[in-house]
Amino acid sequence: MWTDALGHPVTLDSEASLGPLNDFVEGFIASEARAANILQAQEDASPIVQAYCAALHMFAETGDAPDNARPFLRRAQAGAARATPREQLFIAAVAAWIDGETGRAVTLLEEQARLFPRDLASLKLAQYHLFNRGDSPGMLRVALHALPAAADVPYLHGMLAFAWEQCHFLPQAEAAARRAIALRRKEPWAHHALAHVMLTQGRLAEGHAFLQDVSATWTGLNSFMVTHNWWHQALFALDLDRADEVLALYDHHVWTEARDYSQDQINAVSLLARAELAGIDVGTRWDDLGGFLARRGHDHVLPFLDLQYLYGLARSGRVDAARALLASIERHALQREGAEAVMWQRVCVPAAVGLLAHATQDWKTAVEALGHALPRLVEIGGSHAQRDLFAQVHLDAMVRSGHLAGAQNLLQPLVNAQPESRRLKRQATKLYAALGLPSVSSSFC
Repeated sequence: MWTDALGHPVTLDSEASLGPLNDFVEGFIASEARAANILQAQEDASPIVQAYCAALHMFAETGDAPDNARPFLRRAQAGAARATPREQLFIAAVAAWIDGETGRAVTLLEEQARLFPRDLASLKLAQYHLFNRGDSPGMLRVALHALPAAADVPYLHGMLAFAWEQCHFLPQAEAAARRAIALRRKEPWAHHALAHVMLTQGRLAEGHAFLQDVSATWTGLNSFMVTHNWWHQALFALDLDRADEVLALYDHHVWTEARDYSQDQINAVSLLARAELAGIDVGTRWDDLGGFLARRGHDHVLPFLDLQYLYGLARSGRVDAARALLASIERHALQREGAEAVMWQRVCVPAAVGLLAHATQDWKTAVEALGHALPRLVEIGGSHAQRDLFAQVHLDAMVRSGHLAGAQNLLQPLVNAQPESRRLKRQATKLYAALGLPSVSSSFC
């Protein structure tokens, strides 16, 4: 029996499949495009190969992804009896994912982490699901299970770093990220985690310089990883008031890869929206992006994605399409059950109402609806940095609707936490002038 790159026995019909299988395992945990090479082995009926192919299709995050993945899943299940216990668990987890039972998928993948702590592809998939459910402690728990057995693998430390950061343990996150980078300088997920730490701590110039320094290693990555790390660089540039750089990063790095891919689209929506909130004229950039968003229709794969599709559609002038998407979200929410119903109905729907209201200049509704959703927004997933877009939209609506005292209560703690942010200082200066307190802003200089 052959073994994969992490030392696990694998059930294969042909040695020729071993290379593509390892490309998936290593490529997935390294955020590299070569993970898609597993499709080169799709004619191999080996159950684990078929399960990996099914997972790859699910990562498309489209409404038809489950249908595209099912033929591979059926072949994996047909051969599961001859697979190893580790492979059988992975097949079961992918089956649960395809069936929309992500809670069961997480349970199976957590068991995998306990039984096979070097199975970092399963660990990475568990973190993906937990992240989308807003369960950052779960992300940390599964990664810590693997630490004793896989401490030699740099990508584990990157996974740990992001989990620590999402749980607000910033010193631990930075230590884990730097450990990963010491083991392998080209570790983009660790770069990403460290960028989160520096952004949260207000180390804006340092974060900008760090990402610039490591960006030369961002080769051969999947489109999400490369565009998202450049997105983080753009956030640093935005807070440092480098408007030309923000737009250049959008044009040359953020919106250049897989324009039909969900994650690339939401990176683009988020960056354009933040740029406009900061007072930057983005020109006609919404027009092109809106054309891709219009194809999303009724995907409803993840509420976090739907919210940004909707806002992007409205900002691109496709207000009727945005209203249709809102109606579709409301219908979908009513069809959910259990915890999913709560997430869609109590969090996603009011957030969607608020975002559409902001885009159509209904400031009062935007304040009320987003104010209702924001305290629970973690439930729909996304990182702290990503969800901050919705907080920025809410703050903008408060200012525009005349809720100036409430806006001051939200904005000043941000200014205190981000003393290097020229963007926040400009916003605060305008707000204090509107409040009749222009002298207060002198303390920012």
